[in-house]
Amino acid sequence: MANATHDINEIKRRMQGASSVLKTELSGLRTGRASAHLLDPVMVEAYGAQMPLNQVATVSVPEPRMISVNVWDRSLVHPVEKAIINSNLGLSPATEGQTIRLRIPELNEERRKELVKVAHKYAETARVAVRHVRRDAMDVIKKLEKDHKISKDDHDRYSGDIQKATDAGISEIDHMLAAKEKEILTV
Repeated sequence: MANATHDINEIKRRMQGASSVLKTELSGLRTGRASAHLLDPVMVEAYGAQMPLNQVATVSVPEPRMISVNVWDRSLVHPVEKAIINSNLGLSPATEGQTIRLRIPELNEERRKELVKVAHKYAETARVAVRHVRRDAMDVIKKLEKDHKISKDDHDRYSGDIQKATDAGISEIDHMLAAKEKEILTV
C-alpha cells in the first residue's frame, strides 16, 4: 500500500508536534537564570487582540539575572506590564519609560519543587497527545483491515511501525523532562 509510508510520516509529524509544544512550555519555566524564552508564553492585549509579547516588544537579557522588555508602542507599556504580572511567572516589572526590567530572583527549594511538578504536568500532557495520535492511527489501520484494504500481515507491520514511533515520541518527551528537571533543581 503506497500511502502507508506517507501515513507513518504523518503520524511521526503529529507526534513531533506534541514534543514541540512541550519544548515551548518547558522553555517558559523559570530556572533562576534569565532567558528571553521565559516570556514566550506571555500574551498581551494589544490592538483589540491577544498577541505574543515578542510581537509588541523586544526582549533581551542584558545580565544573567535580568530580562529587559523594550515596548515599541508607548500605549502598550501598561498592557505588557499587566500581561507579565498575570502570567504567573512570579516576576515583578520595574518600568522606566518604554523599558520594563524584570529581575529574576533566586529560586527557593519550594519553588523549584513546584516548577518540577509543572514540568511533569506539561510532559504528561505531551505523552497523552502522542498516545492520542497512536490511537487514531491504530483505528485507521483496524478499519483498513476490516474493509479488506490491507492484509493481516500489513496490519501487524503498520501496528509495529506506529508503536515504534510512539515509543520514540514518549522517549523524546522523557529526555526533555529529565533535562529540564535537572536544570531546575541544579542550584
